[in-house]
Amino acid sequence: MRRLELTVPAPDDLAIEVIGVPKGADLRLDLRLESVMEGVLVSGFVVAPLVGECGRCLEPVEDEIEVEIAELFAYEDSTTSETVDDEDEVSFRVGALLALEPVLRDAIVVELPLTPLCEENCPGLCVDCGERLEVGAPPHDHPVLDPRWAALEAFANAPDEAAES
Repeated sequence: MRRLELTVPAPDDLAIEVIGVPKGADLRLDLRLESVMEGVLVSGFVVAPLVGECGRCLEPVEDEIEVEIAELFAYEDSTTSETVDDEDEVSFRVGALLALEPVLRDAIVVELPLTPLCEENCPGLCVDCGERLEVGAPPHDHPVLDPRWAALEAFANAPDEAAES
């Protein structure tokens, strides 16, 4: 068993539309590599910074995600390699190398929030004017004029001609 703590740069595709890990950002890995009968078992945690925008108000969001990983990298001549139907079903050790990038991508992207929020109770944007609604601010409303009375609105705002004469 070997314990491994290191920092590596993030690849460019650890993201979804609204949030993700910036390319080149530091991924902190805290891993255990254990020799088992069928190969090398890699388990541990990955901590990565997140950057995106709030799903309700579109404000910038910065956060951090911690993801647990566990993956068996089978030996090429192991029983596992003989019983696999699909090539992508099992990761294989190539010489002394373990390809961790696909494992990290699968673990991180699945855990990304589909609707990231800048704060837990973000009220979002006003549907009428697009202004950001503030928590604890006075009610934000827009008077809606009935279209049947729209013609009378011109009379209400016009200067009184009778008073001028």
